[in-house]
Amino acid sequence: MIEARRLHILRAVADHRTVTAAAAALYLTPSAVSQQLTALEQETGHRLVERGAKGVRLTPGAGEILLSHTHAVLAQLERAEAELAAYGAGEAGTVTVAAFATGIAQVVAPAVARLAASAPGIRIRVQDAEGDASLPMVLDRQVDVAVAVEYRGAPPADDPRLTHVPLYAEPFDAVVPVTHRLADGPEVPLAELAKDPWIGPYPGNPCHDVVVLACENAGFQPRLEHSSDDFRAVVALASADVGVALVPRSALRGMDLTGVVVRPVDGVAPTRRVFAAVRRGAEGHPLIRPVLDALGAAAEDA
Repeated sequence: MIEARRLHILRAVADHRTVTAAAAALYLTPSAVSQQLTALEQETGHRLVERGAKGVRLTPGAGEILLSHTHAVLAQLERAEAELAAYGAGEAGTVTVAAFATGIAQVVAPAVARLAASAPGIRIRVQDAEGDASLPMVLDRQVDVAVAVEYRGAPPADDPRLTHVPLYAEPFDAVVPVTHRLADGPEVPLAELAKDPWIGPYPGNPCHDVVVLACENAGFQPRLEHSSDDFRAVVALASADVGVALVPRSALRGMDLTGVVVRPVDGVAPTRRVFAAVRRGAEGHPLIRPVLDALGAAAEDA
């Protein structure tokens, strides 16, 4: 009989690609993870992982086969928990939501306010986390819901481990110093910024991918001379006339824009698409469903 907790460990190892990283995500010791993998191999009678200099990977045969069934088994267990919670009323409990800063302001905080009125038994705990961090947190069961941004390398909408709920899409605007040669125009053609120094998020931040891809589509690689994941810092640096930037429109709300000019991008604007994600099968849980509904309603009102 295969134990479900060992399937969780197998998937974590497949996701993180090292025993140490999987152990950290699951709050276990590396030796405990290795022992559970060995036990799982004994249960199945097959070699499931291969260890190498760069970490571990699932074996092309048995390991990949079991992983595909693992996604289905764990999703069904999530559905079972959801139905049992519904059977037992499930009207009170805590749901943990991980979201990036502007997503918290845009949809999470309004959703919390909605739930306080419509579902007072549901307590929301919010954690600030970028999209590339929040999705693994959901998969590792550290949080229940992630509000994340599409980015290169992100799990696709049909990923068997997750259920995606689209929330909203927003354009990036160009932020240039007031003294910039393009400051007086109604729009900013990105190609005209090819030789400028740039300010932007660090690699790994989903917004970094949006900025770089937009510039690549305009025919150049941005020369990123200054880096910050805080858009207030990005705008402050632009106001100091050290570079130009692309910033999500919602991040500019209520910000001090002294010293900069904000203009829409000429042509097709770079866009970030925001979605909520839960472990597949958990979307019907009586505590999680109201949270997803509240996030959707907040996105519609934004």
